[in-house]
Amino acid sequence: MSEKLQKVLARVGLGSRRYMEEVIAAGRVSVNGQVAQVGERIEPTDELRIDGRKVQFQIEDEIRRRVLIYYKPEGEICSRNDPESRPTVFEHLPPISNDRWVMVGRLDINSTGLLLFTNDGELANRLMHPSNEIEREYAVRVMGEVTPELRKNMLNGVVLDDGPAKFESFTEIGGEGINRWYQVVVKEGRNREVRRIFESQGLKVSRLLRTRYGTVILPRELRTGRWMELDKQDIDNLAKIVELKPRQGTGLFGMAKRRNDRMQDKPMAARRGGYLRQQRRDTEQDQHEGQDNHHYNQRQDNRSDRQDRSYGNRERSDFRSERPAPRFDANRERSGNNFNNQSRDENKFSQRKPFGLKKGFNKP
Repeated sequence: MSEKLQKVLARVGLGSRRYMEEVIAAGRVSVNGQVAQVGERIEPTDELRIDGRKVQFQIEDEIRRRVLIYYKPEGEICSRNDPESRPTVFEHLPPISNDRWVMVGRLDINSTGLLLFTNDGELANRLMHPSNEIEREYAVRVMGEVTPELRKNMLNGVVLDDGPAKFESFTEIGGEGINRWYQVVVKEGRNREVRRIFESQGLKVSRLLRTRYGTVILPRELRTGRWMELDKQDIDNLAKIVELKPRQGTGLFGMAKRRNDRMQDKPMAARRGGYLRQQRRDTEQDQHEGQDNHHYNQRQDNRSDRQDRSYGNRERSDFRSERPAPRFDANRERSGNNFNNQSRDENKFSQRKPFGLKKGFNKP
Protein backbone atom coordinates (compact mmCIF):
# COMPACT_ATOMS: atom_id res chain seq x y z
CA MET A 1 0.00 0.00 0.00
CA SER A 2 1.49 3.32 -1.10
CA GLU A 3 1.03 6.97 -0.16
CA LYS A 4 2.00 10.32 -1.68
CA LEU A 5 5.47 11.47 -0.71
CA GLN A 6 4.58 15.04 0.34
CA LYS A 7 1.79 13.70 2.53
CA VAL A 8 4.17 11.36 4.35
CA LEU A 9 6.71 14.14 4.95
CA ALA A 10 4.04 16.51 6.27
CA ARG A 11 2.60 13.90 8.61
CA VAL A 12 5.94 13.18 10.30
CA GLY A 13 6.08 16.87 11.22
CA LEU A 14 8.65 18.28 8.78
CA GLY A 15 6.29 20.97 7.46
CA SER A 16 3.07 21.58 5.60
CA ARG A 17 2.25 19.70 2.40
CA ARG A 18 2.82 22.81 0.32
CA TYR A 19 6.23 23.39 1.89
CA MET A 20 7.15 19.72 1.38
CA GLU A 21 6.24 20.02 -2.29
CA GLU A 22 8.72 22.91 -2.55
CA VAL A 23 11.40 20.83 -0.79
CA ILE A 24 10.81 17.90 -3.16
CA ALA A 25 10.88 20.19 -6.20
CA ALA A 26 14.23 21.58 -5.01
CA GLY A 27 15.73 18.06 -5.27
CA ARG A 28 16.37 17.68 -1.55
CA VAL A 29 14.36 14.44 -1.16
CA SER A 30 15.42 11.00 -2.39
CA VAL A 31 13.67 7.62 -2.44
CA ASN A 32 15.90 4.53 -2.67
CA GLY A 33 18.84 6.72 -3.69
CA GLN A 34 16.98 8.46 -6.54
CA VAL A 35 15.89 12.11 -6.51
CA ALA A 36 12.13 12.18 -5.86
CA GLN A 37 9.43 14.01 -7.81
CA VAL A 38 6.36 15.84 -6.53
CA GLY A 39 3.37 13.49 -6.44
CA GLU A 40 5.52 10.36 -6.31
CA ARG A 41 4.10 7.52 -4.21
CA ILE A 42 6.12 5.68 -1.61
CA GLU A 43 5.90 2.15 -0.20
CA PRO A 44 6.53 1.08 3.41
CA THR A 45 9.72 -0.75 2.35
CA ASP A 46 11.25 2.27 0.56
CA GLU A 47 14.19 4.22 1.98
CA LEU A 48 13.32 7.91 2.37
CA ARG A 49 15.95 10.61 2.86
CA ILE A 50 15.82 14.40 3.05
CA ASP A 51 19.08 16.34 2.68
CA GLY A 52 20.85 12.98 2.98
CA ARG A 53 19.33 12.13 6.37
CA LYS A 54 17.12 9.07 6.70
CA VAL A 55 13.49 9.66 7.68
CA GLN A 56 11.56 7.03 9.62
CA PHE A 57 7.93 6.79 8.50
CA GLN A 58 4.86 4.61 8.34
CA ILE A 59 2.05 4.47 5.79
CA GLU A 60 -0.98 6.26 7.22
CA ASP A 61 -3.29 3.25 7.14
CA GLU A 62 -0.85 1.36 9.37
CA ILE A 63 -0.72 4.09 12.05
CA ARG A 64 -2.98 3.81 15.06
CA ARG A 65 -5.66 6.47 14.77
CA ARG A 66 -5.75 8.68 17.86
CA VAL A 67 -8.08 11.53 18.88
CA LEU A 68 -7.73 13.92 21.83
CA ILE A 69 -10.38 16.22 23.27
CA TYR A 70 -9.15 19.40 24.94
CA TYR A 71 -11.09 21.91 27.05
CA LYS A 72 -9.71 25.19 25.75
CA PRO A 73 -9.55 28.00 28.32
CA GLU A 74 -9.97 31.66 27.59
CA GLY A 75 -6.75 33.37 26.53
CA GLU A 76 -5.10 30.58 24.49
CA ILE A 77 -4.79 30.85 20.73
CA CYS A 78 -5.32 28.04 18.21
CA SER A 79 -1.88 28.13 16.62
CA ARG A 80 1.43 26.31 17.00
CA ASN A 81 3.46 29.52 17.24
CA ASP A 82 2.53 33.08 18.08
CA PRO A 83 4.68 36.17 17.32
CA GLU A 84 3.28 37.85 20.45
CA SER A 85 4.36 34.90 22.65
CA ARG A 86 0.83 34.22 23.87
CA PRO A 87 0.04 30.71 25.16
CA THR A 88 -1.21 28.23 22.55
CA VAL A 89 -3.44 25.18 22.78
CA PHE A 90 -0.56 22.93 21.67
CA GLU A 91 1.57 23.68 24.74
CA HIS A 92 -0.42 21.38 27.05
CA LEU A 93 -0.90 18.38 24.73
CA PRO A 94 0.99 15.12 25.31
CA PRO A 95 3.94 14.40 23.00
CA ILE A 96 3.43 11.95 20.16
CA SER A 97 6.42 10.07 18.73
CA ASN A 98 7.12 10.17 14.98
CA ASP A 99 3.84 11.98 14.38
CA ARG A 100 2.06 15.25 15.14
CA TRP A 101 -1.29 16.47 16.40
CA VAL A 102 -3.59 18.08 13.85
CA MET A 103 -6.20 20.50 15.20
CA VAL A 104 -9.82 20.06 14.08
CA GLY A 105 -11.45 23.47 13.75
CA ARG A 106 -10.57 26.57 15.73
CA LEU A 107 -11.82 28.75 18.56
CA ASP A 108 -10.92 32.42 18.93
CA ILE A 109 -8.92 33.67 21.90
CA ASN A 110 -12.02 34.75 23.85
CA SER A 111 -13.91 31.46 23.34
CA THR A 112 -13.70 28.29 25.42
CA GLY A 113 -14.76 24.67 25.18
CA LEU A 114 -14.24 21.58 23.08
CA LEU A 115 -11.31 21.20 20.67
CA LEU A 116 -10.40 18.00 18.83
CA PHE A 117 -6.87 16.90 17.93
CA THR A 118 -5.94 13.86 15.87
CA ASN A 119 -2.90 12.29 14.22
CA ASP A 120 -5.03 11.38 11.18
CA GLY A 121 -4.83 14.25 8.71
CA GLU A 122 -7.56 12.85 6.47
CA LEU A 123 -9.97 12.58 9.39
CA ALA A 124 -9.23 16.20 10.38
CA ASN A 125 -9.75 17.48 6.83
CA ARG A 126 -13.08 15.69 6.44
CA LEU A 127 -14.35 16.88 9.82
CA MET A 128 -13.58 20.49 8.91
CA HIS A 129 -14.73 20.50 5.28
CA PRO A 130 -18.02 22.43 4.81
CA SER A 131 -19.37 19.83 2.37
CA ASN A 132 -19.67 17.26 5.18
CA GLU A 133 -21.82 19.66 7.29
CA ILE A 134 -20.54 18.46 10.65
CA GLU A 135 -22.56 20.04 13.48
CA ARG A 136 -20.90 22.32 16.04
CA GLU A 137 -22.92 23.06 19.16
CA TYR A 138 -22.32 26.09 21.39
CA ALA A 139 -23.59 27.48 24.68
CA VAL A 140 -23.74 31.26 24.26
CA ARG A 141 -24.36 34.00 26.83
CA VAL A 142 -25.91 37.02 25.15
CA MET A 143 -26.32 40.58 26.38
CA GLY A 144 -29.60 41.96 25.13
CA GLU A 145 -33.14 40.81 24.51
CA VAL A 146 -33.59 38.11 21.88
CA THR A 147 -37.08 38.73 20.57
CA PRO A 148 -39.01 36.10 18.58
CA GLU A 149 -38.39 38.17 15.45
CA LEU A 150 -34.60 38.22 15.97
CA ARG A 151 -34.62 34.50 16.70
CA LYS A 152 -36.51 33.85 13.46
CA ASN A 153 -34.03 35.97 11.49
CA MET A 154 -31.05 33.99 12.78
CA LEU A 155 -32.75 30.64 12.02
CA ASN A 156 -33.77 31.71 8.51
CA GLY A 157 -30.36 33.16 7.72
CA VAL A 158 -28.51 36.47 7.75
CA VAL A 159 -26.00 37.95 5.31
CA LEU A 160 -22.45 38.34 6.62
CA ASP A 161 -19.36 39.76 4.95
CA ASP A 162 -18.35 36.31 3.67
CA GLY A 163 -21.83 35.12 2.68
CA PRO A 164 -25.10 33.94 4.24
CA ALA A 165 -25.12 32.13 7.57
CA LYS A 166 -27.72 30.72 9.94
CA PHE A 167 -28.34 28.64 13.05
CA GLU A 168 -29.64 25.11 12.54
CA SER A 169 -31.28 25.21 15.98
CA PHE A 170 -31.78 27.86 18.67
CA THR A 171 -32.83 27.02 22.26
CA GLU A 172 -32.97 29.12 25.41
CA ILE A 173 -31.30 27.32 28.32
CA GLY A 174 -31.36 29.81 31.22
CA GLY A 175 -30.21 33.12 32.65
CA GLU A 176 -31.81 36.22 34.12
CA GLY A 177 -31.97 39.89 33.25
CA ILE A 178 -30.05 41.05 30.19
CA ASN A 179 -27.64 38.07 30.32
CA ARG A 180 -29.28 34.90 29.02
CA TRP A 181 -27.86 31.58 27.84
CA TYR A 182 -28.78 29.96 24.52
CA GLN A 183 -27.79 26.74 22.79
CA VAL A 184 -27.13 27.08 19.06
CA VAL A 185 -25.92 24.73 16.31
CA VAL A 186 -24.07 25.60 13.10
CA LYS A 187 -22.75 23.37 10.31
CA GLU A 188 -19.82 25.52 9.26
CA GLY A 189 -16.60 26.60 10.89
CA ARG A 190 -16.13 30.12 9.60
CA ASN A 191 -14.17 32.64 11.65
CA ARG A 192 -16.26 34.00 14.57
CA GLU A 193 -19.42 32.87 12.78
CA VAL A 194 -21.60 32.50 15.89
CA ARG A 195 -20.59 35.88 17.27
CA ARG A 196 -21.16 37.60 13.93
CA ILE A 197 -24.64 36.14 13.53
CA PHE A 198 -25.67 37.60 16.89
CA GLU A 199 -23.93 40.90 16.14
CA SER A 200 -25.90 41.20 12.89
CA GLN A 201 -29.03 41.51 15.08
CA GLY A 202 -27.53 44.09 17.42
CA LEU A 203 -26.73 41.54 20.16
CA LYS A 204 -23.42 41.08 21.96
CA VAL A 205 -21.96 37.69 22.93
CA SER A 206 -20.29 37.92 26.35
CA ARG A 207 -19.34 34.22 26.61
CA LEU A 208 -19.09 31.38 24.09
CA LEU A 209 -18.50 27.72 24.94
CA ARG A 210 -18.35 24.88 22.40
CA THR A 211 -20.05 21.83 23.88
CA ARG A 212 -20.15 19.39 20.93
CA TYR A 213 -18.33 18.66 17.66
CA GLY A 214 -20.01 16.00 15.53
CA THR A 215 -20.57 12.96 17.73
CA VAL A 216 -18.14 14.09 20.46
CA ILE A 217 -19.64 15.85 23.51
CA LEU A 218 -17.59 17.81 26.04
CA PRO A 219 -17.49 15.49 29.10
CA ARG A 220 -18.55 16.79 32.50
CA GLU A 221 -15.46 15.31 34.14
CA LEU A 222 -13.08 17.23 31.84
CA ARG A 223 -11.91 20.47 33.43
CA THR A 224 -10.64 23.67 31.84
CA GLY A 225 -7.17 23.34 30.35
CA ARG A 226 -7.15 19.51 30.51
CA TRP A 227 -7.25 16.82 27.81
CA MET A 228 -8.57 13.27 27.43
CA GLU A 229 -7.99 10.64 24.76
CA LEU A 230 -10.95 8.98 23.07
CA ASP A 231 -11.37 5.22 23.08
CA LYS A 232 -12.05 3.00 20.04
CA GLN A 233 -15.85 3.29 19.93
CA ASP A 234 -15.85 7.10 20.07
CA ILE A 235 -13.13 7.33 17.40
CA ASP A 236 -14.92 4.88 15.10
CA ASN A 237 -18.19 6.82 15.47
CA LEU A 238 -16.39 10.03 14.55
CA ALA A 239 -14.77 8.40 11.49
CA LYS A 240 -18.08 6.89 10.42
CA ILE A 241 -19.86 10.26 9.97
CA VAL A 242 -17.18 11.30 7.45
CA GLU A 243 -17.17 7.88 5.72
CA LEU A 244 -13.75 6.65 6.84
CA LYS A 245 -13.04 3.01 7.64
CA PRO A 246 -11.96 1.97 11.14
CA ARG A 247 -8.27 1.21 11.66
CA GLN A 248 -6.72 -1.74 13.36
CA GLY A 249 -5.22 -1.07 16.77
CA THR A 250 -7.36 2.01 17.45
CA GLY A 251 -8.24 2.59 21.10
CA LEU A 252 -6.74 2.94 24.56
CA PHE A 253 -4.44 0.38 26.13
CA GLY A 254 -2.32 0.06 29.26
CA MET A 255 -1.39 3.31 31.01
CA ALA A 256 -3.54 5.45 28.70
CA LYS A 257 -6.59 3.36 29.53
CA ARG A 258 -5.96 3.56 33.26
CA ARG A 259 -5.38 7.31 33.06
CA ASN A 260 -8.76 7.93 31.44
CA ASP A 261 -10.48 5.69 33.98
CA ARG A 262 -8.90 7.63 36.84
CA MET A 263 -9.96 10.95 35.31
CA GLN A 264 -13.58 9.81 35.10
CA ASP A 265 -13.53 8.72 38.75
CA LYS A 266 -11.49 11.67 40.03
CA PRO A 267 -11.28 14.59 37.56
CA MET A 268 -8.13 16.70 37.55
CA ALA A 269 -8.42 20.27 38.79
CA ALA A 270 -8.86 22.99 36.21
CA ARG A 271 -5.84 24.96 35.10
CA ARG A 272 -6.38 28.53 36.24
CA GLY A 273 -4.77 31.79 35.23
CA GLY A 274 -5.41 32.10 31.50
CA TYR A 275 -3.57 34.74 29.47
CA LEU A 276 -6.47 37.21 29.40
CA ARG A 277 -7.25 36.74 33.09
CA GLN A 278 -3.60 37.34 33.94
CA GLN A 279 -3.64 40.50 31.84
CA ARG A 280 -6.67 41.75 33.74
CA ARG A 281 -5.02 40.93 37.08
CA ASP A 282 -1.83 42.75 36.03
CA THR A 283 -3.84 45.80 34.99
CA GLU A 284 -5.75 45.85 38.26
CA GLN A 285 -2.51 45.41 40.22
CA ASP A 286 -0.91 48.31 38.32
CA GLN A 287 -3.91 50.48 39.09
CA HIS A 288 -3.76 49.59 42.80
CA GLU A 289 -0.02 50.20 42.88
CA GLY A 290 -0.55 53.53 41.14
CA GLN A 291 -3.12 54.54 43.74
CA ASP A 292 -0.83 53.39 46.58
CA ASN A 293 2.09 55.32 45.13
CA HIS A 294 -0.11 58.40 44.77
CA HIS A 295 -1.20 58.20 48.42
CA TYR A 296 2.39 57.53 49.50
CA ASN A 297 3.67 60.53 47.56
CA GLN A 298 0.98 62.71 49.10
CA ARG A 299 1.99 61.58 52.59
CA GLN A 300 5.64 62.25 51.80
CA ASP A 301 4.81 65.71 50.45
CA ASN A 302 2.78 66.52 53.56
CA ARG A 303 5.61 65.29 55.80
CA SER A 304 8.12 67.39 53.84
CA ASP A 305 5.92 70.46 54.22
CA ARG A 306 5.67 69.90 57.98
CA GLN A 307 9.42 69.40 58.25
CA ASP A 308 10.09 72.54 56.22
CA ARG A 309 7.76 74.55 58.43
CA SER A 310 9.29 73.18 61.65
CA TYR A 311 12.79 73.72 60.29
CA GLY A 312 11.95 77.30 59.43
CA ASN A 313 10.58 77.90 62.93
CA ARG A 314 13.71 76.34 64.42
CA GLU A 315 15.92 78.59 62.32
CA ARG A 316 14.04 81.66 63.41
CA SER A 317 14.16 80.68 67.09
CA ASP A 318 17.90 79.91 66.90
CA PHE A 319 18.49 83.23 65.17
CA ARG A 320 16.61 85.10 67.86
CA SER A 321 18.31 83.36 70.77
CA GLU A 322 21.91 83.50 69.41
CA ARG A 323 23.23 81.31 72.16
CA PRO A 324 26.96 81.75 72.89
CA ALA A 325 29.37 78.97 71.96
CA PRO A 326 30.56 76.73 74.84
CA ARG A 327 33.79 77.94 76.50
CA PHE A 328 37.01 76.02 76.10
CA ASP A 329 38.00 74.31 79.40
CA ALA A 330 41.78 73.81 79.35
CA ASN A 331 41.89 71.96 82.66
CA ARG A 332 39.34 69.43 81.45
CA GLU A 333 41.25 68.80 78.22
CA ARG A 334 44.52 68.29 80.09
CA SER A 335 42.92 65.79 82.41
CA GLY A 336 42.12 63.52 79.46
CA ASN A 337 38.77 62.46 80.87
CA ASN A 338 37.15 62.30 77.45
CA PHE A 339 39.87 60.08 76.02
CA ASN A 340 39.87 57.76 79.02
CA ASN A 341 36.10 57.38 78.92
CA GLN A 342 36.19 56.64 75.19
CA SER A 343 38.97 54.06 75.62
CA ARG A 344 37.06 52.39 78.42
CA ASP A 345 33.96 52.10 76.20
CA GLU A 346 35.98 50.69 73.28
CA ASN A 347 37.64 48.08 75.53
CA LYS A 348 34.28 47.01 76.87
CA PHE A 349 32.92 46.60 73.31
CA SER A 350 35.96 44.64 72.13
CA GLN A 351 35.62 42.19 75.00
CA ARG A 352 31.97 41.46 74.19
CA LYS A 353 31.47 37.99 72.66
CA PRO A 354 29.88 37.59 69.22
CA PHE A 355 26.11 37.27 69.15
CA GLY A 356 24.94 33.69 69.46
CA LEU A 357 28.33 32.29 70.52
CA LYS A 358 27.91 29.64 73.28
CA LYS A 359 30.13 29.74 76.34
CA GLY A 360 31.20 26.13 75.91
CA PHE A 361 32.11 26.51 72.22
CA ASN A 362 35.52 25.03 71.47
CA LYS A 363 37.37 26.54 68.58
CA PRO A 364 39.10 24.07 66.27
